[in-house]
Amino acid sequence: MMTGSMRAWSVPTPGPMRTGPLVLGQRDVPVPGAGQMRLRVVACGVCRTDLHVVEGDLSAHRHDVVPGHEIVGVVDEVGPGTSLFQLGARVGAASLSRACGRCRFCLTHRENLCLDPTFTGWDVDGGYATFVVVNEDFLYRLPDELDDVTVALLLCAGIIGFRALRRTALPVGGRLGIYGFGGSAHLTAQVALAQGARVHVMTRSPESRELALSLGAASVGDTYDSPPEPLDATILFVPVALDDLANDRFTGAAVLTDFDR
Repeated sequence: MMTGSMRAWSVPTPGPMRTGPLVLGQRDVPVPGAGQMRLRVVACGVCRTDLHVVEGDLSAHRHDVVPGHEIVGVVDEVGPGTSLFQLGARVGAASLSRACGRCRFCLTHRENLCLDPTFTGWDVDGGYATFVVVNEDFLYRLPDELDDVTVALLLCAGIIGFRALRRTALPVGGRLGIYGFGGSAHLTAQVALAQGARVHVMTRSPESRELALSLGAASVGDTYDSPPEPLDATILFVPVALDDLANDRFTGAAVLTDFDR
């Protein structure tokens, strides 16, 4: 059993980034409990939610919390009752740290919608540290062909977009509209394109429109522009809902990310 200290970035007092709310310090190396595994962190993404925690846009759930929930690590120590992964396994940990197991969503295998969840990097310490303790039920086996930095970003931005894409039930070769084109959206577009979809991107950012075209989008436009053809499905990655969803230009399903908990 490893003891001693480790380096960790934590948030003693949330505030604007210019004030330096993220502080580097020393922590005791955590010890995994029953059903938990300790990971030696090899990569951790920076998600917009991490910035919300650091700057206080999200109310503090844990004083001096260590942010970070797009974690790639190597299993370093296992707690009692664990069996899913062996020492040395390369795994990923995401935002959801634990689900209650009792609510209507957990009982129907929809733990992502749990009514009493625990989140990594908000309720419990996350991956901006040398080591992190994670519940083994919420660890992901990672594909060997993806490097640590690439796969880390799939553990939040990728999960959000992939779930939204599946919920649209987009038909094979279907026409997908994407509104907003940030981290999650551009990953979703690549998955949809790889599956043979025609993707139309509407976003206010000229740089994002250029990126969409470089990835293979069939068309790009500004946020309120009409796509050049009727859509089978639409995913909104924008921070506010668009009234135009009620417009009959949208002939298929619409999925709003981050609004459907």
